[in-house]
Amino acid sequence: MSDNNVGPTEVLHRLRALSERLEAGLEIANDEKPSVRFADLLHESLNRVNTTQQRASAMGQAYELGDPNVSTAELVIAMQKSSLAFQGALQVRNKLVAAYQDIMSMPV
Repeated sequence: MSDNNVGPTEVLHRLRALSERLEAGLEIANDEKPSVRFADLLHESLNRVNTTQQRASAMGQAYELGDPNVSTAELVIAMQKSSLAFQGALQVRNKLVAAYQDIMSMPV
């Protein structure tokens, strides 16, 4: 899998491998950098959600204008995909905010 197109399974695999190394007491060398940055993954995910929402919106407009190439079933599926993608992004945001609040409330 290329670094530009990393799926959730690959991210989970990498996080588990890193966690196992840390639990085993292995230190990570300072020059060893992750091949994919978290910020890049988050940015790519948000772009995918945006693309999904724009596609659903365009299909909705085409359907309303009577485009014979857009069926009701396709529109409903696109709208559901858009909704699920947005809800997933919202849940990730909520988890990140909760994690940030937990970290900030830790005593130093």
